[in-house]
Amino acid sequence: MSKPQHFHFVLLFSTVVVALAAIANANAATSITPRFKEAPSFYNSPDCPLIIDENHGFSILFSDQAVHVAMTLDTAYIRGTVAAILSILQHSSCPQNIAFHFVASADASLLRATISSSFPHLNFLVYPFYDSSVSRLISTSIRSALDCPLNYARSYLANLLPSCVHRVVYLDSDLVLIDDIAKLASTPLGDNSVLAAPEYCNANFTSYFTSTFWSNTYFSLTFANRKACYFNTGVMVIDLDRWREGDYTTKIEEWMEVQKRMRIYELGSLPPFLLVFAGNIVPVDHRWNQHGLGGDNFIGLCRDLHHGPVSLLHWSGKGKPWARLDANRPCPLDALWEPYDLLQPKTPFALDS
Repeated sequence: MSKPQHFHFVLLFSTVVVALAAIANANAATSITPRFKEAPSFYNSPDCPLIIDENHGFSILFSDQAVHVAMTLDTAYIRGTVAAILSILQHSSCPQNIAFHFVASADASLLRATISSSFPHLNFLVYPFYDSSVSRLISTSIRSALDCPLNYARSYLANLLPSCVHRVVYLDSDLVLIDDIAKLASTPLGDNSVLAAPEYCNANFTSYFTSTFWSNTYFSLTFANRKACYFNTGVMVIDLDRWREGDYTTKIEEWMEVQKRMRIYELGSLPPFLLVFAGNIVPVDHRWNQHGLGGDNFIGLCRDLHHGPVSLLHWSGKGKPWARLDANRPCPLDALWEPYDLLQPKTPFALDS
């Protein structure tokens, strides 16, 4: 074979290999991404305001009048995210006035297509989140699932979302709402607070940090003059303007750098939030985070609801309702999540009527 012929043969062979690899990757991505039914359409009630932005025309995504919701998006939790979106829309008085902001670290185009397919009329944007943004700061924790870089994306919302978005409700993907999210989004933050969340002051706050932390006088003084209580970062109302002004992303990263050197806590992204904000947040009624429904590290442990009214059910913890339902070992409260599951063909959609 002459040199030119050999060159063209190698080039053709390389092209075929690349094409086959691309097809294989696409098929692999498709195989690990579940398929979902299309959700019904949801419309505003007659008294909902018509949102018109002078700079962008009819654009909910950039309007200060919209309810802005931020969530992470990945293949592992996409089923929970889809259920959460459906629950938010179904219980909202003004679903067309909700703007969703999804932060994705991988397979962004595929995940975007999945959301579009299930919710053709949804107002949403997807923002890429690169693992390198935070991976150098992550320390190993007691659960490997907590070490995923995307778990730390909530610390970077002020950097990722447009500056015209002033307030956002951050939600985890393992929850459903059974109340109007506009009520949560309108939580007053007062004159100085950066965020609001349900507090749990009966929890043993000291257990979230190691003896290395508490034995260090400089570190333990962090909570001086602060009534520091545990709060779950899976449900937060955040003033992004105040966050940006206070450069709170940097403050969280500084504590993560300390953790890399001295091991001052065992959990993942929660302790840095507590170090920066505990005792300085606006408390929200507990109805907005009935958390812990996923149990803890004990397999098969089921939890009951806390006393009081319920607006949001949160399967925080190791057990997720979709996994327990698939394994035919559901907890009683998983039945409250199942009606929002759009997975097909296994799970029937119970809200068609």
